[in-house]
Amino acid sequence: MGRKPKYKHLLVIRLSAMGDVAMTVPVLISLLQNHPNLSITLLTKNSFAPIFKDLQRVTVVHADVKGEHKGIYGLYRLFSSLKKLNIDAVADLHNVLRSNVLKILFKSVGVPVIQIDKGRKEKKALTRPTNKVMRPLKSSHERYADVFRRLGFAVDLSQDLVLSKPILPQEIASSIDASSRLIGIAPFATYKSKMYPLNKVELVIRDLLAQTNAQVLLFGGGSKEKELLDTLASKFNSRVVNMTFNVPFKAELDLIANLSVILAMDSGNGHLAANYGVPVVTIWGVTHPYAGFVPYKQPLSNSILPNLDTFPLLPTSVYGNKFPEGYDKAIDTITPDDVVAKITDLL
Repeated sequence: MGRKPKYKHLLVIRLSAMGDVAMTVPVLISLLQNHPNLSITLLTKNSFAPIFKDLQRVTVVHADVKGEHKGIYGLYRLFSSLKKLNIDAVADLHNVLRSNVLKILFKSVGVPVIQIDKGRKEKKALTRPTNKVMRPLKSSHERYADVFRRLGFAVDLSQDLVLSKPILPQEIASSIDASSRLIGIAPFATYKSKMYPLNKVELVIRDLLAQTNAQVLLFGGGSKEKELLDTLASKFNSRVVNMTFNVPFKAELDLIANLSVILAMDSGNGHLAANYGVPVVTIWGVTHPYAGFVPYKQPLSNSILPNLDTFPLLPTSVYGNKFPEGYDKAIDTITPDDVVAKITDLL
């Protein structure tokens, strides 16, 4: 049990992206376990609400930043509605322009606000081309935890803070071979520099089907991604199924929780799986595990990196949006054999 908290009702702000939002889950689990009288209002995108479906005492409030809550006046409307909830303190896990506006508004009525330290200076040292400082930085999980600690709460991330594995919904169990081991593959990311080429993903799948009796499930997040994965899945038999848009996000999370292992990029699906204790193999391009975005409780040995001799300036970016000419091809130096070997080891 943690020390007696000063506050009873926290507003937690983390608007995007999905991976960053998912990384709040282990931190919130510890927070709620240590403080049984605490309630949390979580401000995020409505589409992310299912991520928190298994957390008691967490209420998700939708930030409609492209509609009702757009601009200064929209943020004031959002603040006015939040103020009615009798918030005791604010934990800003995002620290962007929108959350800074909300910080000013809450402070104006005497509500304390603590914001995340993103570690921009050390991340710049990690990714700069010269005088690079190659060392593991504090994880985003710990950066989130530090915000709550500064508010006087006890958060201990050394425990196994994972969600319970749910039973597969019938709508999913009937469409896959639930009796076999399930391998998830999520080959997409926000930036191409972080995406393993689909022709190599195809080779990975061929080898996995040859070496295991598992079923491979493909995950994507948009209509274009669904189209690409439909084409990929059509090259195989029923042991490869594209789950993109097949089921609602809530049911998809239940499926991810029941995977034996998932292959993901430096992106959201790996974090969603890690929250359920699923082994995650991550492929990295111009980004690097040292920046602090390794999925929860996943060993560094599960991270597969490009050839650093060929691309000595890696990492060049924290998010994948900055790299010298040609470095977007760094991820191509990772061989399908290396990927398959790591997945089969975890199986």
